[in-house]
Amino acid sequence: MSAIVANLQAVRQRITTACTLASRDAAGVTLLAVSKTFDADAIRAAHAAGQRLFGENYVQEGVAKIDALADLRKGTDPIRWHFIGPLQSNKTRAVAEQFDWVHSVDRLKIAERLSAQRPDTLPPLQVCLEINISRQASKHGLLPDFDEVLAVAQAVLALPRLQLRGLMAVPEPSDDPVAQRKPFADLRALAGRLREAGIPLDTLSMGMSADLEDAIAEGATIVRVGSAIFGARHYANA
Repeated sequence: MSAIVANLQAVRQRITTACTLASRDAAGVTLLAVSKTFDADAIRAAHAAGQRLFGENYVQEGVAKIDALADLRKGTDPIRWHFIGPLQSNKTRAVAEQFDWVHSVDRLKIAERLSAQRPDTLPPLQVCLEINISRQASKHGLLPDFDEVLAVAQAVLALPRLQLRGLMAVPEPSDDPVAQRKPFADLRALAGRLREAGIPLDTLSMGMSADLEDAIAEGATIVRVGSAIFGARHYANA
């Protein structure tokens, strides 16, 4: 058994255990394998082990892998590509044309460009609004101010080639268990308020290798896991 296969099994077991502890159905949590900096062979190995959803942070790198693994998009159970990194307006066309989901819509202009550039031959692009839930100056995302987020959500709902699915966040790490869990609870509460205001959301994209248990306890529906599956990342300029 390869390391990737064994790691995938271990992560899936962590998800199942976390769901049991939270009295949740494990079928309600989807594993997104974050494959940034790992090559197409690593993704192919994870795909062979049953993984279908993969997340990429960089447009050029992601598109190259999508092209290299085009054969995995065929059939009744195709690979699905999620863009989860910061997105500049000059890079939206490639994402609109190549990806199935975007988790990192952090302003209306990006959503408008994605909708305008989404080919009519493809299904609507599934999107999440990225929320800077810890209000970090160094992070992207909408600030978690209800009126602002509601206004953007309403505008995104009206865009013809997008389908708004939910919220995404990357909270500030903390060694304090209570502090680590609070941002996830805050994101869940924000999503609840938006639903009460008429915004149909079904997705909370939150939780990574180190904190997926806390995220699941607070209602995560997609957890984004990279290093626990693929190992330590190797950055070209590191």
